Amino acid sequence: MFLKEFYSGTSNCINITAEQGSLFAKEIARDFNPLHDVDSKRFCVPGDLLFAMVLEKYGLNKKINFTFTGMLGHGVTLDFPETEAEQFEINGSNDKTIVKVERSGESSQNEAMIDALIRDYVAFSGHNFPYVLVPLMKKQNVMINLTRPLVIYDSMSLEFKHLNFNDPKVEMLEPELSVDGKRGEAHFNFQIKSGEEVVGTGFKKILISGMREYDEGPMQAFVDNYLARKEAYLNAMAAETAAE
Repeated sequence: MFLKEFYSGTSNCINITAEQGSLFAKEIARDFNPLHDVDSKRFCVPGDLLFAMVLEKYGLNKKINFTFTGMLGHGVTLDFPETEAEQFEINGSNDKTIVKVERSGESSQNEAMIDALIRDYVAFSGHNFPYVLVPLMKKQNVMINLTRPLVIYDSMSLEFKHLNFNDPKVEMLEPELSVDGKRGEAHFNFQIKSGEEVVGTGFKKILISGMREYDEGPMQAFVDNYLARKEAYLNAMAAETAAE
């Protein structure tokens, strides 16, 4: 699968460098969260890369849930166990559990289908900020801490009617945001279609810390800077590709 350039190691003992994690975030997910910048003091590997690696190794089940229990920084080795269990954990060499996986039902190892699902889900997931999250926050008159944004991928879940489908496309359903003081919890709900058939549903849950009252000017400046960084990076990537 296309993930090979984003990690190294054996099938069980995996290493992801900051450069690999950042590359996946920017070039596959189009996610420019500062937490995924190589030089970030709080760098963490994108949760979507871990999700993708689980599907690559273990296949896809009719029902599968991921809970991200720890942020994976640079220099931590991951243990992907050889298991047929319905529940298992992926642990790091720092003695912390990074991901908990629960799965059930029929399974598939269809590489082409799984590859297409990963690519489309990750593209959907990477666009949640600013296009979905910012309007949700504005509606509730709250926003993130712009000087120290902390938006954490908490969990995601997929459930399918069947696994006999091709060319899956992820479509957004009604997103939700609940706020409790300075903390927020967002659910990005979606459905998965193959042609005109809805073959599955799911959600992505994120946690937000340090929320405060919405301020249009600073929030828009933050979004503009985020989009400018994204455009500059993608333009440079396109120029580099054209020069090859």
